[in-house]
Amino acid sequence: MAQASGLPGVIDRVDERAPRRQTVYVYQAPVRIWHWTTVLCITVLAITGYLIGSPPPSLSGEASAHYQMGYIRFAHFAAGYVLAIGLVCRFLWAFVGNKWSRQIFVVPVWDRTWWRGLIYEIKWYMFLVRDPKKYIGHNPAGHASMFALVLMLIFMICTGFAMYGEGAGIESWQYRMFGWVFDIFPNSQDVHTWHHLGMWGIVVFVIGHVYAAVREDILSRQSMISSIVSGERVFRDDYRDGFRD
Repeated sequence: MAQASGLPGVIDRVDERAPRRQTVYVYQAPVRIWHWTTVLCITVLAITGYLIGSPPPSLSGEASAHYQMGYIRFAHFAAGYVLAIGLVCRFLWAFVGNKWSRQIFVVPVWDRTWWRGLIYEIKWYMFLVRDPKKYIGHNPAGHASMFALVLMLIFMICTGFAMYGEGAGIESWQYRMFGWVFDIFPNSQDVHTWHHLGMWGIVVFVIGHVYAAVREDILSRQSMISSIVSGERVFRDDYRDGFRD
């Protein structure tokens, strides 16, 4: 019970916690580190990638006195390396982490229950149903979107290193590993164009991802944003449908 101090609106002590508050540890530390590292990399890559595709105006004075585009390209390449290494480490962690760490790499398209959940979640995000369902890991819509992000990241890494290898030369390890991209897109400019479009695809994903996370925190009475900081999902109500993995 809460005890008041005698002053209006002031409570001295709370003797009981809110009822039906459930906490589950879902996102392990390596998953959280990968998430925020990827956020930083995507931010740097999107900004520098846009400037590489649409260079800023020329600077005054001697060209040798400036290294503007060089710094932009260096930041882009460095963030690309970190993104690629991070994704490889995240994939390896899926083999040793908990079951939710493997979720974004496999979509259970063979599971009818998953498809029904996906349809329900789409309706939920479109305000067509009233009550949210309670998932410990990603809900089916989030599951599908995160899987799509992984595919987009792989595409961006492959095309990015292919273009890097083109500049480094055919003897470079980048070209030897990713030169096959030019077998699919013989015209180098096509690779640049698809890489640029991939950037906008990830930007659209980020907008939807932030919207969904904020909306879930507000309307579904289960934590979302704080979960990727602390690793714990907090459920503030006891829904009649129970938990789902």
